[in-house]
Amino acid sequence: MSTIQSPVDEYGFHRPDDFDYSSYEEFMSSYLRVLARRASRWDRFMKGVNKVRKSRRVKRFVRKGVPSELRAQVWVDISGARKKMKLNRGKYQQLTGEGLDEQTMHSIQTDIDRTFPDNIHFTNRQNDLRPALYNVLVAYAKHNPRIGYCQGLNYIAGLMLLIVRKEEVAFWLLDVIVGNLLPDYYSRDMLGLQIEQEALRQVVRVKMPDLFDHIEKMGVSYTIFSTKWFICLFIDVLPIETVLRIWDCLFYEGSKVILRVSLTLLSLHKEELLVCQDFAQLVTAMKEITKGPSAMDCHSFMEHSFQIPGSFSRKWIRDLRKAAAEKITREHNEREQRKTK
Repeated sequence: MSTIQSPVDEYGFHRPDDFDYSSYEEFMSSYLRVLARRASRWDRFMKGVNKVRKSRRVKRFVRKGVPSELRAQVWVDISGARKKMKLNRGKYQQLTGEGLDEQTMHSIQTDIDRTFPDNIHFTNRQNDLRPALYNVLVAYAKHNPRIGYCQGLNYIAGLMLLIVRKEEVAFWLLDVIVGNLLPDYYSRDMLGLQIEQEALRQVVRVKMPDLFDHIEKMGVSYTIFSTKWFICLFIDVLPIETVLRIWDCLFYEGSKVILRVSLTLLSLHKEELLVCQDFAQLVTAMKEITKGPSAMDCHSFMEHSFQIPGSFSRKWIRDLRKAAAEKITREHNEREQRKTK
């Protein structure tokens, strides 16, 4: 049976019963040529290169996709995880050997049992990645006690293990994502997540005012559809190859990629969203925009992500997040004041 027709994809995920093989084959017939072309260019670029360093050329290459056989090295190099490993030799081994409070250990173990139940590497005793995932999450909880463990980290660390296959590498990549690349999504009060959702709301207001007005009119909160997008970095939301293409860019360009992708999802399906006539219709439609051929075609989707949203300067995003933080903090203080009256 060909890989395209296999019930399990190359990363070990079982395809759902309603998987659209015909659309997938149509996409792969063109994408395989893209992959071959990109692999050839990466091969030429990597000759004599021990470490991938940031440059305009590398940024362009990353946006167009990293070959799966190079993904682990490229992520470690462009993210800064390799530097962290060198500066902290032996740290991961030390963390895996220390104790952790019982409640956090229980939360981690419970979520590991729920991680990727449709993936053979997390359900099969042979090549089982669950012990490695446990070690990475326990080590990270001890390394970053302010966050400890938060739901969503199991999926992120699990996907890293599927790609890099080494616990220590997955640990430092997780540290880069949570500590360096993302706003404070995983804080216990989820304040960073609320700030990001307000930032997305303002991005939509500027970039797609008609859709912004429609969402506001229907009374749909951005928390309803974007919480899983942000917390899981689109894992279990978009097709796995699309997620990996997003992560390629995330490791190079940082968290504004998450807002770009979110806006692209909304933009590609704007017409379907605009015709929704009430709250329930719009919420249902929001769940559907992550499915279908446009999400499956990861190459076109990523091209759209850097074209449709237009300019996305770091300063603009920084200013939006600052304003969002001030707004949310002000609203929180007002609520607390009302409680005390």
